[in-house]
Amino acid sequence: MEELQKTNRRRFIKQSGVAMATLALSTSYIDAFAKGDLKRITILHTNDVHSRIEPFPMNGSRNQGLGGVARRAALINKIRAEQKNVLLLDAGDIFQGTPYFNLFGGELEMKLMSDMGYDAATMGNHDFDNGIGGFYKQLPNAKFPILISNYDLSDTIMHNATLPYKLFIKDGLKIGVFGLGIELSGLVDKKNYLETQYLDPITKGNEIAAALKNEHHCDLVICLSHLGYQYKENKVSDQVLAKETRNIDLIIGGHTHTFMNAPEDVKNLDGKITTINQVGWAGINLGRIDYYFDHKRNKKIQPATPYAISNYID
Repeated sequence: MEELQKTNRRRFIKQSGVAMATLALSTSYIDAFAKGDLKRITILHTNDVHSRIEPFPMNGSRNQGLGGVARRAALINKIRAEQKNVLLLDAGDIFQGTPYFNLFGGELEMKLMSDMGYDAATMGNHDFDNGIGGFYKQLPNAKFPILISNYDLSDTIMHNATLPYKLFIKDGLKIGVFGLGIELSGLVDKKNYLETQYLDPITKGNEIAAALKNEHHCDLVICLSHLGYQYKENKVSDQVLAKETRNIDLIIGGHTHTFMNAPEDVKNLDGKITTINQVGWAGINLGRIDYYFDHKRNKKIQPATPYAISNYID
């Protein structure tokens, strides 16, 4: 009970923060929004859900009662009823962690994500836990694309089964989304990923983001990353990716199960802002970031409205 009360307090603080951020919009932008000159894109996201279909059991653990697909779906539906331009994305490790995966091999996870209307997801290292063939077997249950640009799958059963990126049009705005995965060698048994070739995520990230921004003229470029938020050792992370690339507006992270108190803004190679966010694991939180676009001024605005909201609902 105490933990649920703490969760409610956290939820109240986060939602209050959103209300204050909305008030922080200048009068000119409020007027622009009222006249229809300002458009809003709402990005909802998860990562490392790890087959958590039901809430954590009420056994006294710190996560008791949190998470669960039913509550997440209710929250997503509520936001979609309030906002017309919503994208729902996942940053990998859909599989592994509960008996549901052991019993059904990921079928239930893919079907439920499809029912919730996910727009895209990327691959995490645990998505190879039933082998690359096991993941491929579940793709017919996914009514959303798997985006991965730095795994060369051409010599595997997954050849042509994924996309490097996808374009979404919302209210006349173009959003480009692509995926980057972590190096599998030393993390995943070779027999599980077979001939999958890992490509440098910095090089590939720059290549794809440049194409999305300059060739496809995207208003917003989003990377679904399963690289991890940060490391002490010399290893590519979301922080490194943000600093060493151009043209990425938002990195939705995964792998390190990081509960970020707030998204982090990092200056990229051009001195522009790349925002990083990650919302822990097990579907406990649903990430949300609202971007505003003033098309008359040809300008993107992010008025401090990013936050993570708990799936716990009274």
